[in-house]
Amino acid sequence: MAEYSAEVLWLRGEQPFVDSRYSRRHLLRFDGGVEVPASSSPHVVPLPFSDAAAVDPEEAFVASLASCHLLWFLAIAAGRGYRVDRYRDRPTGVMGRNGEGKLAMTLVILRPEVCFSGDRLPTDDEIRRMHHAAHEECFIASSVRSEVRCEPVLEAPPG
Repeated sequence: MAEYSAEVLWLRGEQPFVDSRYSRRHLLRFDGGVEVPASSSPHVVPLPFSDAAAVDPEEAFVASLASCHLLWFLAIAAGRGYRVDRYRDRPTGVMGRNGEGKLAMTLVILRPEVCFSGDRLPTDDEIRRMHHAAHEECFIASSVRSEVRCEPVLEAPPG
C-alpha cells in the first residue's frame, strides 16, 4: 500500500482574521518540490478574499480526475501498440446539491482529444474502449461519489 502526502500552508500575517475579512490564499507543496498557489474559488468566497489566479480546490479536483484518466489512457494505448502524439483535455466540473442536499461537485466531464500517429491507428470504437478502460482503472474516479463522464473528442486536430 502506498501513502501520499502534501503540505497545505496558510499564514495569517497582519490580517485581523476574526472579522472574516482575511485572504484565503495559501500554498500547496508536493513531495517533488512543486509549490502551487491556492485559494478558495471566487465563486465561493468573493474577491479580494479569494485569488482568482490561484488554483482552487474545485479546479484541483477536476484536474486530478483528468490527470489520472490521462495517465491510464497513455498506458493502455502504449500497451495496445498505439502511438500517442498529443493528449489534451479540457475537463469541467459542476457544483450542485447532492442526494443529501449538500453542496458537492456532482458531475465531472472529461473531454480528451487524442492524436495518434504511426502505421497502426485505432478506430473510433477502439478509442472509446481505451477511454472506458482508463476510466475503469482510474483510482481517483473510483474514489469519488461524483458522476465522472468521459466524452472523448474523436476528431482531434493534428499535432
